[in-house]
Amino acid sequence: MTITYKVAVAGCGGMSNIWIDYALERPDTEIVALVDINEAFAAAKRDSKGLSCPVFTDIAQAIEQTGANLVFDVTIPASHFQISTTAMKMGCHVFGEKPLAETMDDCNEIVRVSEQTGRTHAVMQNRRYDARIRALREMIASGTIGKPGFIGADFFIGAHFGGFRDAMASPLLLDMAIHTFDQARLILGADPVSVYCQEFNPPGSWYAGSAAAICIFEMSDGSVFNYRGSWCAEGAPTSWEAQWRVTGEKGTAIWDGHGAPYAEVIADGDQSGKFIKDYVRVEAPSTALNQLRSGHFGCLDEMFAALEESRLAETDCRDNRFSMAMVLAALESASAGRKVNITEFMAQR
Repeated sequence: MTITYKVAVAGCGGMSNIWIDYALERPDTEIVALVDINEAFAAAKRDSKGLSCPVFTDIAQAIEQTGANLVFDVTIPASHFQISTTAMKMGCHVFGEKPLAETMDDCNEIVRVSEQTGRTHAVMQNRRYDARIRALREMIASGTIGKPGFIGADFFIGAHFGGFRDAMASPLLLDMAIHTFDQARLILGADPVSVYCQEFNPPGSWYAGSAAAICIFEMSDGSVFNYRGSWCAEGAPTSWEAQWRVTGEKGTAIWDGHGAPYAEVIADGDQSGKFIKDYVRVEAPSTALNQLRSGHFGCLDEMFAALEESRLAETDCRDNRFSMAMVLAALESASAGRKVNITEFMAQR
């Protein structure tokens, strides 16, 4: 197969292993450059992966000298704006790790540059690519429980990372909550309208900043999304996928983040006068979507497919901007102590 994608990998830390391994399995893809602010890191990564490409400390130089047409941005969040906008202006498509950028201004500018240059920018939201969440999404979309009115997610894990997260001002919201927020958008097929958030640091926390938060989002379909989370919750941890409850007109869908989702819906027949109605269990559907690969590889499969089909990826920057807005507006709400209109928040920045 002819090489179609010439990839420059920006950022050669631990996360780059997944991205490099994915590229190496594609016969239409060649890694032509490794880029890191520490050239020794890039050289070590090249050697460990058995590559023969040159290494660089500057993304523009890497693109110019190798003819790269696709950049994998696996750098730290603070570098995402500079890497992605430079790459797109030089003619490259960009697939990047979350978050899209650190500020709403930067997110909006990335979208503008993508539209101006005609280059794709898609964001890694690997937790969308899971057979179980796709099954839950299908249950909601097919009307199994009727029109949704409430969706709740609980995320409680005692995560002892050490390092930079322990010193962050808002480690849960800034580093992890975007996954759950993005999952809620996927499940509902809706975008955020407003948010009220309170973040705090519970007793026993080993984080310097607020490691817990409660958020109430109004969504564009009229439902309310309630997020409750903590990264310093010792004992009885939830799944990393969170625990979900979606209530609708006809019943409730449940996913514990481990097994398959299911629903309980009002049983057929006359139930007039009953204080608590009878319910029947509905198992999650099994569809072709469930054959998609999970995690990073599943998301990358979709990104490449979108390029090949000349369409926007599911996690294109235009869409992912809404998930990032949920994070940034939640932080704004927590800081200001008031509800924030997300539509206005996105437009004003």
